[in-house]
Amino acid sequence: MNDLLCERPRLIGLAYRLLGSLSDAEDAVQEAYGRWYALSGPQRAAIERPGAWLTTVASRICLDVLGSARVRRERYVGEWIPEPLPEEAGWPGDPADRVTLDESVTMAFLVVLEAMTPAERVAFVLHDVFGYPFAEVAAVLGRSAAACRQLATSARRRVRAARGPAPRGSADVVRAFKLAWEAKDIEGLIGLLDPEAQATADGGGLVSTVLHPITGSERIARYAVDITGRIPALTLVETVVNGRPGLLARRGDAVVMVMAFDVAGESIRRIWAVRNPEKLRPWQAA
Repeated sequence: MNDLLCERPRLIGLAYRLLGSLSDAEDAVQEAYGRWYALSGPQRAAIERPGAWLTTVASRICLDVLGSARVRRERYVGEWIPEPLPEEAGWPGDPADRVTLDESVTMAFLVVLEAMTPAERVAFVLHDVFGYPFAEVAAVLGRSAAACRQLATSARRRVRAARGPAPRGSADVVRAFKLAWEAKDIEGLIGLLDPEAQATADGGGLVSTVLHPITGSERIARYAVDITGRIPALTLVETVVNGRPGLLARRGDAVVMVMAFDVAGESIRRIWAVRNPEKLRPWQAA
């Protein structure tokens, strides 16, 4: 039983990559375990690889959730951003797994996954991230191994630009952004942003924020400075968001915003600011 429970961190890591939501991932994994324990003793004894069985079931549950999530997100107020995670939340225990983690859980990577069809996302994550053979991926998706290979190839083209190690110096760029923001230095902020940079915010209709992405370094810089005027007593803290340097904003003891960055060289290309309080629960104890 303990060996079976040891599968849980890996399953949550898989489900999070598939769903972009820690709470949904935990629910999917819980349901997979529920189905396991609902089997009779002889049924469980007949399963040679319980971990593989749980992976298949959890993946199928995620596939169903992805289908319904598209409908829910059409009704979502404003932009939907994957749920940001603190450095420790849901990470695999094996340090060797952190190489995969660093490449496949960045916000930029997850945003690309969101643009895929559910089948592409499942095929790619199972095969390219977790190393499952296409024969097992086919069993999850109910398609041929050749069809799953094509799905993964298509997905791979989408993510190629988003993968790779964190750029050297990205923490310095984020720190400089924080200092310029605190100083309300618009020119300093503009200098740190790519001219075509884009900032996206997610309030989920629960807090006020921009409903559409802001494009352009000057517009982003001026909006950032405006935020400090509209949200008093905002404290910025450097942190790690999905394995990359990021920022969180506090008011008192409460985390009110988490920001992830995509840095290229010495410029910030993308900013994702999550303000939806339902997505900030893992951060309140951070």
